[in-house]
Amino acid sequence: MFPNSSNLGRPPFLPKYQQQSTFFTKLPVNMPPTLLSHQQIIVPPLHFRSAVLSRALLSGNIGATPAASPVVTVQPVTYGSVSPASRSDVLGSFQGRKRPSQQSVPDDAKRQRIHSLDSDTAVVNQTVPFLKEQRHSFPASISAQSPALHARGSPALTGCVPPLQDTLFPDPTETRLLAAQDELSQQVLELFQACRQQASDLDRKELCRTELQREIQLIFPQSRLFLVGSSLNGFGTRTSDGDLCLVVKEEPVNQKTEARRILSLVQKLFSTKLSSYIERPQLIRAKVPIVKFRDKVSNVDFDLNVNNVIGIRNTFLLRTYAFIENRVRPLVLVIKKWASFHEINDASRGTLNSYSLVLMVLHYLQTLPEPILPSLQKNYPECFDPTMQLHLVHQAPCTIPPYISKNGSSLGDLLIGFFKYYATEFDWSHQMISVREAKAIARPDGIEWRNKFICVEEPFDGTNTARAVHEKQKFDMIKGEFAQAWRLLRDKKDLNCILPLKAAKQKR
Repeated sequence: MFPNSSNLGRPPFLPKYQQQSTFFTKLPVNMPPTLLSHQQIIVPPLHFRSAVLSRALLSGNIGATPAASPVVTVQPVTYGSVSPASRSDVLGSFQGRKRPSQQSVPDDAKRQRIHSLDSDTAVVNQTVPFLKEQRHSFPASISAQSPALHARGSPALTGCVPPLQDTLFPDPTETRLLAAQDELSQQVLELFQACRQQASDLDRKELCRTELQREIQLIFPQSRLFLVGSSLNGFGTRTSDGDLCLVVKEEPVNQKTEARRILSLVQKLFSTKLSSYIERPQLIRAKVPIVKFRDKVSNVDFDLNVNNVIGIRNTFLLRTYAFIENRVRPLVLVIKKWASFHEINDASRGTLNSYSLVLMVLHYLQTLPEPILPSLQKNYPECFDPTMQLHLVHQAPCTIPPYISKNGSSLGDLLIGFFKYYATEFDWSHQMISVREAKAIARPDGIEWRNKFICVEEPFDGTNTARAVHEKQKFDMIKGEFAQAWRLLRDKKDLNCILPLKAAKQKR
C-alpha cells in the first residue's frame, strides 16, 4: 500500500562504512558537562525570545506596547543547583521576558536578531558555538540545504509556514480574519484568540527541553531531544502539554524492550538528580512507552518518548496545514475544546486523542465540494518525503505558498458543517479517514483496521491513530456528541450551546 514501507518513519541511514552523519553531534563520553551546550551543530536561528514588537506582530496586536505584552509568571524554582542567570551553559535566564545581560548587548546585535531575514544562509555553513540567547528545539545540517527547499520559490517571499522563530511577519490568521460577519464565527475567533498558545508558553517549554537535553546527553552523549506535537504544530493552547521525542541513535529502537530500558534510565535521572525541578516521573508501558512528568519551573506536564520519529514528521506536516489556510487553526482549536469539554478527547479512557481530532478536521476541509485544503503530501511530495533526513524536516515546509480556496464559507458555517459531516455523512463502518489521500477511502483488510470503530490513517506510517476507541459504548458516545452538537448549532447558531465560552476561556 505504501512504497518503501520498510523505510517509513525513519531516516535512510547508509551502511556504517558509508555514514558521514551530520544529524547528531558526535560528543565524546568524557566531555565535561559545561561544554555540552556549546558543542552542537549550528542551525538557522530559531529564536524563541525577541523584542516586544515581534511579539505584538505575532499575536496580531500590531499596536501593542511593552505594558500590553504577555507577562510570564516567574516561578521560584530554577533549573539545576544555581540560578540560570549565572550559568554559562544554560541558554538564557528565566526571570521574565528580558534577559539582564541584554542591557549590555549592542543595538546592532539586537536588531540583527530581529530583522535579519537572510540569516539562515549566513550561519548554516559555520561550525561555531551557540550564542547564549539561541535555544533550538530542532537541529539542522551544516551542509548545504536540500534543493527541494528552493524548488518552489524563496521561503521568505512565498512560504506560508512561519519558521521556528519570532519574525516580523504577522500571524496570517489574525490579520485576515478579524472581520467575522456572523456571531458564531466571531465567537470562534474570540475563543481562538483567548486560548491559543502564546510565544511565552513556548518559551517555557523550550527552556525545559534545553535543560533536559543537556542532562540526558550526560547519559546518552549522541542523543537529541525534540519538542514535537501541539507545542510546535500550530494547534496548541495555553494549557497544552509538552511532547518530547528523545532520539538516541540513528537506527530504529524496539519500543517494547530497548525503549523501555532507555526510559527507565531517564526516569531514574528525573527522580534522583533532577528531582528539584522534575516531579512525578512515571514510566507508562504503552505501545509507544513514555515517561510522564511535570516540570516545576514551567508548570507544564510533559510526555517523553524514545525514537518515535513519526511524531517529528507529522508535527511539521500539521504545522503546514495549520498555516496554509487561515481558517484552519481557529476551527481546530474550538473542536478540541469542545471534545475535551464533552469528555471524548482522552485516549487513555477509550476516546479520541487530539491528533486524531486534528486529522478529522483536516479531512473534512479536504472533502468539501469546494475544498479548503489540499493533500500536501500529493502536491509537495519533496517536502514530506517519509525518508527525508530528520534534520531537514523542519525546513522543507517553509517553501510552500498559501492555499487559495474558492470556498468562502465562514468559520461558523464550517463548524456546523464539520459536525454534520461526521453525524450524518461519513460511513464509519466502511470508510477510513485519510488526510494523505484527501478523501475517505475504503478500510484496508488488515488487523490494524479490522473490527475497529473509528479508522484514522496516520499520514506517514499508515497506522490507525484512533485505535484507542475499542469499545462500542465509547464509539456510540462519540457519535452521539457529534449529532447533538450539529443539531444545537444548526438551530441556535450560538457556540455557548455546545461549549460554555466563559469557562473555556478561563481554562485556556
